[in-house]
Amino acid sequence: MVNVRAPAIPPEQPDYLVRDPGDAPNRGGRTRALPPPYRLRGGFHLSVTPSREPVRVGRILLIDDEPEMVRFIQRALENEGHRVATCTDGAEGLRCAMADEPDLVVLDLLMPGVNGQAVLGGLITHDPEQRVLVLSAAADVRTRVDCLERGAVDFLAKPFAVRELLARVRTRLRDVPLSGNRELLRLGGLTLDLRRRELRVRGTVYELTHREFLLLHCIMSKEGGACSRTELLSEVWGYDFDPGTNVVDACVARLRSKLPGGIVRTVRNVGYRVAV
Repeated sequence: MVNVRAPAIPPEQPDYLVRDPGDAPNRGGRTRALPPPYRLRGGFHLSVTPSREPVRVGRILLIDDEPEMVRFIQRALENEGHRVATCTDGAEGLRCAMADEPDLVVLDLLMPGVNGQAVLGGLITHDPEQRVLVLSAAADVRTRVDCLERGAVDFLAKPFAVRELLARVRTRLRDVPLSGNRELLRLGGLTLDLRRRELRVRGTVYELTHREFLLLHCIMSKEGGACSRTELLSEVWGYDFDPGTNVVDACVARLRSKLPGGIVRTVRNVGYRVAV
C-alpha cells in the first residue's frame, strides 16, 4: 500500500509512479536523480506500509545496480515481511543466487559487466525452477518476450506502481513451498515431489490428479496447521468468493479414497490439515 504524505494530488497527476533515477526527466528535458524517499510528480513523497492482506513471507534476492532504487525496493519488500538480500552487479548476484537459492529473484536488466539477460540465463541453467521477476526500464515487446522465453516468471516495466510490484511478488511466491527444498515438500511420512508432481507416503507412490495435487500441496504448506476452505478455493480453484458448492469437500473425499486413512483430517468449522 502506498501512502502520500501531502495534500491531495489533482486527478491528472499520477500519484504512484516510481521511476528509475536515471529516467526521471525534468521540465527542461534533461534527466535528474530523485533523492530518497522517491518523489512523485508535484514533489510529494512516497512512504510504503505493509499490506493488510495475508502475505507469504519469502527470501528474495534483489539485483540492481542503482543504489537508490535498491534501497527503495528493499524497504518496500521488508515492510511486507520478506527477507531481502541485495546485490549491485550481475556477477555478484548470480553467485549469491546459486549459493542461497532464494524463493524469488528481482532482477534489473541494464547493468554494467554481466547484464541482466546473462544473469537470467545463468539462473535458469543452474535451476530451471528458479523464479525470476524482471524489473527494468528496457520494456519493449522484444525484450519482454525474450525474458519470458528465457524462463522469467514475470516482467514489470519501470516506472512502476509500488502496490503492483508487491502484488506481483505475492503472486509469484504463492506456489513456493514453505520448506527449504523447493522440489520436495515433506510433512510427517508424506513427501510431495513438486518437480515430478507425485506423492510418496512411506515409500509408496500415489498418483494424483492436478487438482488433488494442488489441494494437498496447499494443505501440507501449512506444516500441520489448518488450511481453510476459503484458502483452498482461492489457491486451487482461483475463486475469491464462495461459489456455494461442495467442490472442496468432494476433492478432499477423492484424495482420501486414494491415501491411507487418517492423513487428511477435518478441522471443524475451519477446513483441513495433514496429520503429522
